[in-house]
Amino acid sequence: MNNYKNMIFDTFECDLWTALKSSSKPLLIYGMGNGADKIIAVLERYGIEYNDVFASDGFVRGHSYRGKRVLSYSEACEKYKSDFNILVSFGSKLPEVIERIYSLENSHNVFSPDVPVCEGEIFNEEFFDKHENELYDARQALFDEKSKQIFDDIVRFKLTGRLCYLKKTSCDENEVESCLRFENYRTFIDLGAYNGDTVKKYAALCPNLTQIYAFEPDKRNFKKLCTYCEALEGIKAFPLNLAAYSTDTVLKFQSAGNRNSTASSQGSFQHKTVEIESKAPDNVCKSADFIKYDVEGLEYEALIGSKRLIAECEPDLLVSMYHKSEDMYELPLLLKELNSNYSLILRRLPYIPAWDLNLYAIKRP
Repeated sequence: MNNYKNMIFDTFECDLWTALKSSSKPLLIYGMGNGADKIIAVLERYGIEYNDVFASDGFVRGHSYRGKRVLSYSEACEKYKSDFNILVSFGSKLPEVIERIYSLENSHNVFSPDVPVCEGEIFNEEFFDKHENELYDARQALFDEKSKQIFDDIVRFKLTGRLCYLKKTSCDENEVESCLRFENYRTFIDLGAYNGDTVKKYAALCPNLTQIYAFEPDKRNFKKLCTYCEALEGIKAFPLNLAAYSTDTVLKFQSAGNRNSTASSQGSFQHKTVEIESKAPDNVCKSADFIKYDVEGLEYEALIGSKRLIAECEPDLLVSMYHKSEDMYELPLLLKELNSNYSLILRRLPYIPAWDLNLYAIKRP
């Protein structure tokens, strides 16, 4: 028995949803849109009622959301005498927004619920109990103590929604990518290249880069990616209107024209979908020195589709680890299985909620 649960539950007794269900304080949702929709769906599943929706002072224009007039923060404080719980329903990496959210903790119980970016299970106590051994094994697979500390506090945050745990996991960008060896990279595979922003970033950081393969399934994003790739000098860039997957197939794809464009083999989306060609990176690229995986919930499948590259070339890897609850144990354990020569390092840029959590797989010298 690893007693991982005793370690994680050392400063709290239950998960967020259980705590909210037993709380007598009014519950207000901060923000609107897709994030709020997802949170409300979970509240309804647990039979938890929310009282109102509010936005920051200066952002309220007399609009309504789900039949409720959106309050300003000042109006919410006046109505509920400041004694209410807050659920943050949007994500941000802007320092001023993060600071504004943290400042609310001076007067309220503030939570940032962890609902999956993509489809999947909620990371609640039931999920933890079901996967406790796998979570512990994933933690133990990490290379350094800082990675393990970040892992533990992310698990605590996912369970409770409490910002105190999230704060402890933030690193600056230099620290986040200090493990990468930019001078060693000649061939870069960008899986989830969006509009070319990461192509641009790593083209500048890697002095010996000679070629880039950039996968981007969304057609609007892909046009922007092509425009940037055409302007690159001294580097052969191959923009590919493909989704990265475990095999060569066709996926149902929700084309959003932004970073949230997602694909699924099940195609279970609420909005209009298109079909997109999907390929295993192994079947497109002969070699690689560095691969970035940010494929909106299909990281596991894309890693399977890179099995040969990972075994033969041992490229350094950057894998997004925040799209699904299952990512926390599935991705580290899969990488350990695919290549035991990797050191696995976990780092996270400042963000609310626990997004921009990256798992780095670096070949041991």
